[in-house]
Amino acid sequence: MPSDTTPAKGRSFTLFLLIIVYALNFLDRQILSILKEPIAAELHLNDAQLGWMGGLAFGLLYSVLAIPVAWLADRYSRVTIMAASLAIWSGFTALCGLATSFPQMFLARMGVGVGEAGGVPPAYSLISDMYPQKQRARAMAVYSLAIPIGSAAGILFGGLMAAQVNWRWAFLVIGGIGVLLAPVFRLLVKEPVRGRFDAPREGQLSLIEVFRLAGGKSSFWLMAFGASFASVVGYGFLYWFPTFLARSLHMDIVSRSQLFAGAFLISGIIGILSGGMLADKLGTARKSAYPLVPAVAFLLSAPLYALCIMAKTPHAAFLLILIPQALGLMWFGPLLTAVQHLAPASSRALMAALFLLITNLIGLSAGPYFFGKVSELLKPEYGADSIKWAFVIGLGFYLVATVLLLLASRTIKKDWVE
Repeated sequence: MPSDTTPAKGRSFTLFLLIIVYALNFLDRQILSILKEPIAAELHLNDAQLGWMGGLAFGLLYSVLAIPVAWLADRYSRVTIMAASLAIWSGFTALCGLATSFPQMFLARMGVGVGEAGGVPPAYSLISDMYPQKQRARAMAVYSLAIPIGSAAGILFGGLMAAQVNWRWAFLVIGGIGVLLAPVFRLLVKEPVRGRFDAPREGQLSLIEVFRLAGGKSSFWLMAFGASFASVVGYGFLYWFPTFLARSLHMDIVSRSQLFAGAFLISGIIGILSGGMLADKLGTARKSAYPLVPAVAFLLSAPLYALCIMAKTPHAAFLLILIPQALGLMWFGPLLTAVQHLAPASSRALMAALFLLITNLIGLSAGPYFFGKVSELLKPEYGADSIKWAFVIGLGFYLVATVLLLLASRTIKKDWVE
């Protein structure tokens, strides 16, 4: 197996740029969560429509198009694909700021999903070719720090921009930054050699062959659906928690953006890094650690989230969300690394895209809509607190995820590809 001859400085700089792009990915994706209230007021939208906008409008094409994009990434320049994708999703983010109706905003969000489909699977493949196996879970976890960084930045920037100017300028400014960054990213990032740290494999698998490979690995499906049901809760909370702060705790847009951005940044960094380090430490001896770490985390986070939802003050909500949010994000490093080892190096982007297709079709597409629809149904009885009780109902998905990942821990060893 080849040794690591990449200069650490150059590798770290490339990872830094990948994190910046991924942070913009989540910034563009999550800025809508803090801007829902002023958008709903101006465009006259209900909770179900807001759920469609944050879920299916983005998640459907994002999930489906990741497959053909990953097929291209396994054969052509991953860096070029990521740069083009960044330009596309950023352009559509800017168009969100020009929408004057629900259909226009829905279509613009679909465009963001089209672009972001090419942002993640190629990056997973790049990282696997930059770091040897024993360092990958940590590298994936560090890369995934872009999720809390980008989400917190989007929430904070969106809230401040909406308060100082209006919600439209938040989309226009963030979209413009991404469009300008795309060519810079293409010029600065170099393609590593594919499979350089892995045992040689003959040929490259076709799309059908990768599907068949995944179809024969029970651990792939258990981890994919486990991550999917957990993501229903994760994306649902990320999208609707600012609404809970507004309606149940009566916080203004600046205060709730500051509280949630701070809480998500702190808990996200701790949770994601902890998950990656634990998986690398425990996974060396037992491959079952990769699904076991998030399984235990999800089981613990459900009751702790319930305590947070019952908070009566903003201060209590801030303190009570830190631990469950950190636990809920521990799965990224372990599961993403495990999925990379269910396929040969030449087909990792495609295997990752198939994993993301399932995870995002269920979690990202359905999560925001599920909580919005349940909130809408509960409004006649619970009024402004309907979103709170929608959260309580939705926490059951974490228990389903725990069971699926416990089962995956029993099968992953036989499915692992060195």
